Amino acid sequence: MADYASQLDPDVLVMFSTPWCGYCKRLKLLLDSDGIPFVEVNIEADPAAEQFVIEANGDGTATVPTLRFPDGSTAVNPTFAQVKDRLAQTA
Repeated sequence: MADYASQLDPDVLVMFSTPWCGYCKRLKLLLDSDGIPFVEVNIEADPAAEQFVIEANGDGTATVPTLRFPDGSTAVNPTFAQVKDRLAQTA
């Protein structure tokens, strides 16, 4: 997990998702509408990203959305309020 994470821009919120994920689509809309910049990574197109998500989830599943925050912490399927709170804490 550390190898993949080291390739990510440490100052950017990263959302790991899939094209069919309804929760991901909703969270992307909310982030966009609030002007919160993020990078999206499709785990179906990037095996290393999928492995990162599996390890971040800690239960052997590739649950999305999984977010990697600028401080390096992760959250699995967070609410928009949780994302905003976490970003405020790391700012």
